[in-house]
Amino acid sequence: MLTAVKNAFRSLKIVNKLFLMISFIMLLSLAFTFGVLQYAFTIYDEYIYEKSSQVLNLSSHSIEEELRKVERLSFAIFSDNQIQNGLQSLLTTTNEYERLKQSNEIVDQLVGHSSSEKYVQSIYLLDANGGEHVTGNVKQLHAGVREKLTAAARQESGGNVWLAIDNQGMDLFAVRQIRSFSSTDFELDHLGVLAIRVDLKKIVGDMSGGIRSQDGELMISSNTGVVFPEKPMLAAWELPLTEHENYRVVDGPNGHYFVSYLTSDYLAWTYYNVIPFGQMFERIITMKNIVIGFFAIIFALVLFWGRRFARSLTSPIEELIGRMKRVQKGEFEQVDLEALPTMPQLDEVGLLHRTFRLMLLRINELIKENYTKQLTIKETEFKALQAQINPHFLYNTLESINWLAKINKQTQISRMVEALGFLLRSSISLHNRLITVREELDIVKNYVVIQTHRYEERLIFELDIPDSLLDYCIPKLTLQPLLENAVHYALEPMIDTCVIKIKGWETEKGIVLVVEDNGPGMDHEFLQKVRRGEVQTKGKGIGLKNIEERIRLAFGDAYGVELESEPGKGTKVSIYLPREKGC
Repeated sequence: MLTAVKNAFRSLKIVNKLFLMISFIMLLSLAFTFGVLQYAFTIYDEYIYEKSSQVLNLSSHSIEEELRKVERLSFAIFSDNQIQNGLQSLLTTTNEYERLKQSNEIVDQLVGHSSSEKYVQSIYLLDANGGEHVTGNVKQLHAGVREKLTAAARQESGGNVWLAIDNQGMDLFAVRQIRSFSSTDFELDHLGVLAIRVDLKKIVGDMSGGIRSQDGELMISSNTGVVFPEKPMLAAWELPLTEHENYRVVDGPNGHYFVSYLTSDYLAWTYYNVIPFGQMFERIITMKNIVIGFFAIIFALVLFWGRRFARSLTSPIEELIGRMKRVQKGEFEQVDLEALPTMPQLDEVGLLHRTFRLMLLRINELIKENYTKQLTIKETEFKALQAQINPHFLYNTLESINWLAKINKQTQISRMVEALGFLLRSSISLHNRLITVREELDIVKNYVVIQTHRYEERLIFELDIPDSLLDYCIPKLTLQPLLENAVHYALEPMIDTCVIKIKGWETEKGIVLVVEDNGPGMDHEFLQKVRRGEVQTKGKGIGLKNIEERIRLAFGDAYGVELESEPGKGTKVSIYLPREKGC
């Protein structure tokens, strides 16, 4: 059944296919739109949750980072040697003057520590004798509050614990028992209790700006109840969510509220982002109705104009198909001579007709051009084969000279002839565009053999290439032309000995090969001309610009040649290549 439907659809004309496809797409779009709008509330919930969760996560992280700073402050006070010594003195001293002096010193130390954190309201230090040493914005601690702080601190045995206590208003304390860590018997004697009162309201106000900008409220609760604020939007029993919920819409005193939450690992506090819904969903429903009505109107118009549009496309195409059938039979010239149909529009279909005729003209030209090219290729191949005769004759002649030199024990002539033959073969052979650094150095060494016999002690050549670089690829005839330029521009103008060095090393991006000399160098103006390729090499050698272009063609614009030179300080040419093997 499905196969029959497919075959029937394939047999339809394009105009009918287009109309059916447009209708199907519109119906599918309509169904999809209805489905999307049905889930609009859920999607909007997820969107609100995602945004509120991001803000809530950022706010909670910032709040707890400030609380961590206070915890680090409490540890700094706990480990302060002067405070430790002062508390120990208070524990053992009965002299009232000494006790007052030690108390003042302890308060001075607390003042120094409290100035480092802007959210610390006050610091309370309760010594082992029941004395109270306070600094900051002092707020009286009731006996019940002192008992709670002391009990919580002793339970943690020197660790920090956070307590939210109703002390004529909700106060947040960082509490830690101070124990002696200098005791010789390692019993860690109890010296007192440290309580740092933190301005949580100010911390939340500074760190939860994104939540306030949403007309929402940040609420914090612990396992003992609500930590912040004192008068929340929702009651504490309305806040908890199940482990399977990321958010919930709850009823409050002033309407619906969107509540998202997260639980921190640091204090095990739960942070709630409470956002009033207002009229959000009413606007969504209105938009939903508008979209449905608008879509229905569009659907009717598309069905009406779709049929006419499809016909306007297919009529010229059908005419073009008739012309193509004639081309299929090989009637190129006859179809080409036919006049184009009268088509005022210049759209794709009109251009298709005009392009079709140009294509026919081009096909006829290509047929003739291809025939001409085949003749040219054959002629070129014949000339290339013929051109190989002269080099072979030259190689044979050099071999004969080398043989005669060896017979007559002319070692110097024999070495120069062998080096010259190697250079000729390397420069004429075009089989390999890329060779290894090892092969390029063979060319360089043979060139140096010839120049050493020519200039004798005036030329000193130094080669420092690590074995690890020898198998990397390099464009053929890269180093030898640079060496030849060094001979022409450095050695020949000099009276003293010329030192030419070739060295190399690896970098993170590839390898670097350097050819440098101690010649007369170049002034700035001449150097710029060389870099721009405006200076011709002596003779008919390979210029620096040619070498750089071949490197970039082979490996990309990230690699190339860099030229440095100063008058009287010689010239340095650096070649940058990738670590590429398998030439």
